[in-house]
Amino acid sequence: MKKFMTEFKEFIAKGNVMTMAVGIIIGGAFTAIINSVVADVISPIIGLILGGTDFSALSFGVGDAQIMIGNLINAIITFLITAVVLFFIIKAFNKFDDMKKKEEEPAPEEEPAVPEDIQLLTEIRDLLKK
Repeated sequence: MKKFMTEFKEFIAKGNVMTMAVGIIIGGAFTAIINSVVADVISPIIGLILGGTDFSALSFGVGDAQIMIGNLINAIITFLITAVVLFFIIKAFNKFDDMKKKEEEPAPEEEPAVPEDIQLLTEIRDLLKK
């Protein structure tokens, strides 16, 4: 049992497990932000434009069964809006990251300008070779 506990402590303390745990926690918090943007900002705007986005009342019957197709439509609309919002957030983040990387890159070294007399001598040499 002691060996098991030692191995388990080593496993938990490894960087990959800790990094993954932090990623999951941040991902959960980020999900709450995205859901709030979709539910509290984007959906009401779309509701104003379309006259409402709640399709949960849509259904049709097959025999004695009632198929609630409206809930599926709501889920698809929410998914698409969430995907679009997430796309724009990731796109903005990548643009910011690219700008940051460009600032960190050292400027390429410029070759020293060749003096005019050396340039002329090089041209004369090339002409004489021909």
